[in-house]
Amino acid sequence: MFYGRNAELKKLNDMYGSGQFEFAVIYGRRRVGKTTLIREFIKGKKSLFFAASESTASDNLLSLSRCIGGKSTAPVFTDYESALSAIFEKADDERLVFVIDEFPYLAESYRGISSLLQILIDHKKDASKMMLILCGSSMSFMENQVLGYQSPLYGRRTAQFKILPFTFFESLPFFSAYEPEDKAVLYGVTGGVPEYLSKIDPRKSVRENIADLFLTPSGHFFEEPTNLIKQELREPSTYNVIIEAIASGASRLNEIATKAGMESNKCAKYLSSLIALGLVRKEYPFGETTGKRSIYKLEDFMFRFWYRFVFPNMSAVVAGLGGSVFDNEVERQINAYMGLVFEDICKQWLFEQARRNALPFFIGSLGRWWGTNDKTRLQEEIDIMAERNGEALLAECKWKNADVGVDVLRQLQRRSKMFQFESVHYYIFSKNMFTGELLVKEYEQGVVKLFTLEEMIEMVK
Repeated sequence: MFYGRNAELKKLNDMYGSGQFEFAVIYGRRRVGKTTLIREFIKGKKSLFFAASESTASDNLLSLSRCIGGKSTAPVFTDYESALSAIFEKADDERLVFVIDEFPYLAESYRGISSLLQILIDHKKDASKMMLILCGSSMSFMENQVLGYQSPLYGRRTAQFKILPFTFFESLPFFSAYEPEDKAVLYGVTGGVPEYLSKIDPRKSVRENIADLFLTPSGHFFEEPTNLIKQELREPSTYNVIIEAIASGASRLNEIATKAGMESNKCAKYLSSLIALGLVRKEYPFGETTGKRSIYKLEDFMFRFWYRFVFPNMSAVVAGLGGSVFDNEVERQINAYMGLVFEDICKQWLFEQARRNALPFFIGSLGRWWGTNDKTRLQEEIDIMAERNGEALLAECKWKNADVGVDVLRQLQRRSKMFQFESVHYYIFSKNMFTGELLVKEYEQGVVKLFTLEEMIEMVK
């Protein structure tokens, strides 16, 4: 069943309704639902859907010819120019959606395809009724070789869509059978990727789902990350070591390089490839865009979970000890693992409130801050910070079983004094509840706003 992507579908349908030539570029990491979105969009519309393969130019031309002819016995075009020209001719008199899925595969097998499309677009677009869609999973290729300034197709697209995983709140329909804490944990191990979400069995507990999907040799996710790495990158063993280093807690370049056993400059090149794939992100303290204080984090939660719990215990899983791995590793460390996941959920909630104009001021960006306190010379961190014209929002996110107390507020207030804000709004988020003393600060004194995970979920419905 198709779910979500309402804004993307509306935009695509608006483009289709223009009746004019349209050119959409759709890209995003694997498994995120790009092809599913396109197939939902073309339902009931006259279309040609060509899925390029990681093969030769002649093999792809044969497949394209069959796509145009509609059957295996259709005439085979002798070259791409005649094949694409035939498709454009079909759109001379009637609306036609032409989709090339996994366009990077086609471009790799036939390097002149972008230039050929550019020529046809420039000659045909003013009178054509075609809606062209190029789709790809290689984000670096799509951003540089299709959307980039050096691309022959630069400036031709009429819309572009970077398809991202669902947020926690967009993922909630997949978790309707679970309690709030379990919803968050299931999001934390799937990362909101639609294909991964679809594998959750609502009849099973969180433990059963994780054990069946990750901790059995036949599980759907048992080899998923390594298979994706092998598909996208050379030297998969090197990337495995780097990702494992980040998943185990290394965040700075020198720390990651040391754990991976390589020089920092060489490690940085591998990290750039992982960033291009959307698996790793480079993060700076809020308010900074350059500098030496950058850290690296795994962008993909499923990868983070897998490399933290599955990769180090693969021998035990293969030996049939997946249940023991869950009991002795996953269950023991899940609260620590969920800390960053919960921070991400809280950021998503704040942006959702911003869309509803429910925050003290407009938030254009927010992020985590870390640095040295000039007075104490100690390292300090703030989970979430946003600022606009001297007005700030500071937040702490606590994923722990105990009630969150007033000490968290006092620490946040103390840290706010490191900055020269004119006014500060304090927010504290908790997995469970707050102490009575802290609730007094909210309800009687209005010093802080407090939200549990369950309240956040209810407020977004």
